[in-house]
Amino acid sequence: MNQFLNVTTSLLASTYRCWQGTVADKTTEQPEQTLTLFDQENDAECRQVREALTKLNLDILIVPCPKGGKNLEALKTKSGKGDGIHPPVFVDNNQSKAMQGAKAILKHLNQHYGQVNSATSLLSKATNEVSSTLAATVRLNAGSHALPSNQPELPLILYSFESSPYARPVREKLCELELPYILINLGKQQVSDMGPATMRWSLKPYQPLPNTKREAFFKQHGNVQVPFLMDPNTHQAMFESADIVDYLEQTYQQ
Repeated sequence: MNQFLNVTTSLLASTYRCWQGTVADKTTEQPEQTLTLFDQENDAECRQVREALTKLNLDILIVPCPKGGKNLEALKTKSGKGDGIHPPVFVDNNQSKAMQGAKAILKHLNQHYGQVNSATSLLSKATNEVSSTLAATVRLNAGSHALPSNQPELPLILYSFESSPYARPVREKLCELELPYILINLGKQQVSDMGPATMRWSLKPYQPLPNTKREAFFKQHGNVQVPFLMDPNTHQAMFESADIVDYLEQTYQQ
């Protein structure tokens, strides 16, 4: 898929979801122990959970579990449930709990980390399911099936937020290659955060909210732009969706 078509269909996917997974809470406290999500990028329920994580501004270790992949088989074996287990599966060692399915996960997030409603949007349940299916369809179900890959020793690090049309192709490729990564959510927290990184909705010089992840990122890089990938295995760091996808394919795809 060429870059123009890639970004266009990703924009459509975010539009079908009414841009859920864009806005983040202004304040948040990361839990002491890392949260873990066994995830499949284009799964409807997984998408709802990731949208909620952006809204709550929570960082999480993503373990991609595409169809036909080793991670999914390992999850089935480790859980002892075989085909009865499937993403999303959420593990919270801070509460000594693990759970499956968007409904249970969103309830847990509501109880322990902040307010998200059961659909993470104003959409009705039926519309929510249809829009998520449309989002997957327009992306030709990219990120659903495993590709042969070499696995890194350390998880990669991705700065992103769920609705970003530029970050989505990167997450899809990470899922297809079954590459675990730490997702650092940089959802938008104020009106001046809105719009592309080079065209904010403000005439004033851009300034993120103080004492936030966005401010820390801004101080380090001079802007807040996603996706941004860091690979501690190769000491590479880069912006730009197409460049990151090329890097992942060249470095990890067999």
